[in-house]
Amino acid sequence: MTRVPMPSPLPVRNGVGPTRLRVPTSGPWATIAEYVVGRFSHLDADDLHRRFDAGEIVGIDGSPIGRGTALGAHQFVWYYRDLPVEEPVPFREEILHVDDDLVVIDKPHFLPTTPGGRYLRESALVRLRTRLGNPDLTPIHRLDRATAGLVMFSARPASRGAYQSLFEKRRVTKVYEAVSALPPGWDPDAPTLGGHSLPVLYRNHIEARRGELRVVVDDSRAPNSETLIEVHGTGVSAAGRAVLHTMLRPHTGRMHQLRVHLAALGIGILGDTWYPDLLPEALDDHSLPLQLLARELEFTDPLSGAPRRFVTSRTLSEAPAPER
Repeated sequence: MTRVPMPSPLPVRNGVGPTRLRVPTSGPWATIAEYVVGRFSHLDADDLHRRFDAGEIVGIDGSPIGRGTALGAHQFVWYYRDLPVEEPVPFREEILHVDDDLVVIDKPHFLPTTPGGRYLRESALVRLRTRLGNPDLTPIHRLDRATAGLVMFSARPASRGAYQSLFEKRRVTKVYEAVSALPPGWDPDAPTLGGHSLPVLYRNHIEARRGELRVVVDDSRAPNSETLIEVHGTGVSAAGRAVLHTMLRPHTGRMHQLRVHLAALGIGILGDTWYPDLLPEALDDHSLPLQLLARELEFTDPLSGAPRRFVTSRTLSEAPAPER
């Protein structure tokens, strides 16, 4: 069943939507402002009180919440985040399709799909809302910031559920490609991955836990993720690496699924700093983006009934170079 999001009393501003905060209805705080000051103790208390006094914090009906509003008067409050100074992501998304209901883009590596963390304006969603002048744009699915390729956005609320249901009911055929280091002992005459003959239909149980960067694999539980993995080719990349080029057809859409599955087969994706090992945080290495690309999306349009197929124009920099 599709969840209906809680409507915001504040409009999108400069491409960025307001932030919603759940407020406890009871506790040691006399007022909502007192709770917010304690919740955001790293921020200046006087500035937070100024925002309450200026009417910048509102309830579900859009009415301002003053600093004296008692705890329990509102379960949620809305406000605009102060936008930080952001380092521009030096890569641009390409718009492949626009109509009244659907927008499809070709996202570059390093650009997040939605605002989060230190990225607000430098996200595909905010860029597109500003570029197309459409505050109703909402992603129908997401790609990791490190992953490049195809992303679909709903252009208006009235038809959003129809497109979201395609993913919920697994009626979208997705194809990815990845490049990994050629595994030791690779035998082109009898190729295997992790002891499995090709193609590999890999399954395991993946769980995303709140507050943890990486997902957890639990082999004691029934599989909830599945990917068909085919070898597309081997060779030497332009950078001189011996590489394995794979095509991936996920049947489910778990967080980090493709990265986890390839790492489990001993062919972790080049440029992956999370799987199989979590490496120390560092600046983005633009010379070696994660070698994972959302290559194709294919489905029957739920509104028109017409077949739709979108294909990325991007390539992976470490794919085997053509033989001369």
